[in-house]
Amino acid sequence: MRLIGFSTGAIALSDVDLALRILSTSKSTAIEVSALRESELDPLIRRLDTIRPQLEKYKHVSFHAPSAIRRDQERHVVLVLRSIAELGWSIIVHPDVIFTPELWRTLGDSLCIENMDKRKPIGQTADDLKPYFDSLPEAGFCLDLGHARQVDATMSEAVQLLRMYQSKLRQVHISEVNSSSHHDPLTREAIMAFHRVAHLIPENTPVILESRVPENLVDAEIASALATLALPRALATA
Repeated sequence: MRLIGFSTGAIALSDVDLALRILSTSKSTAIEVSALRESELDPLIRRLDTIRPQLEKYKHVSFHAPSAIRRDQERHVVLVLRSIAELGWSIIVHPDVIFTPELWRTLGDSLCIENMDKRKPIGQTADDLKPYFDSLPEAGFCLDLGHARQVDATMSEAVQLLRMYQSKLRQVHISEVNSSSHHDPLTREAIMAFHRVAHLIPENTPVILESRVPENLVDAEIASALATLALPRALATA
């Protein structure tokens, strides 16, 4: 059974406690603890020992680093993230916050680089990401299907990302990404697009939903994502 769950940021923005409470009764088997804003990072790291007991039910836990950081804070951010690396969690990082690769190299194989949406200046394509993986050879890859579809609705770029970095794939993000680059619940159009690449995503790759859904739709969104990724496989073996 594929491991699947939500980002705490999708469920309750910066309120990790609320997200954990909502997800505690869901069918989630995976979770991504999110500190998307730089100001959230230090307080969340200081509370790790407090929230870790609530994470024990999940078979996969990852951590999303701030999506934007000031260059003069890069060294501090990496230093703080080392406490996450020591837990063995994947640390999801946007490539445009990597100003000094040798600093991020200290996170070893916990570092996990994500492909970007249209808002970012770099990191959307397989070729864009190659210099990062060349300079950070231990880093893994987090494929954001919504970002890839926003960049190329034919999903050809998603195929290229999966073919070039299949061996590095550690996690998948899934959601609709609208024209304002916000993460929404899966739509029929997104589901049809993701069907085209689902057969390239191994069953043992954890999936994190970034869809912003109310509490009563959490399990329905999980079921929708599982069906999205399972259907092509079922058809292929029919």
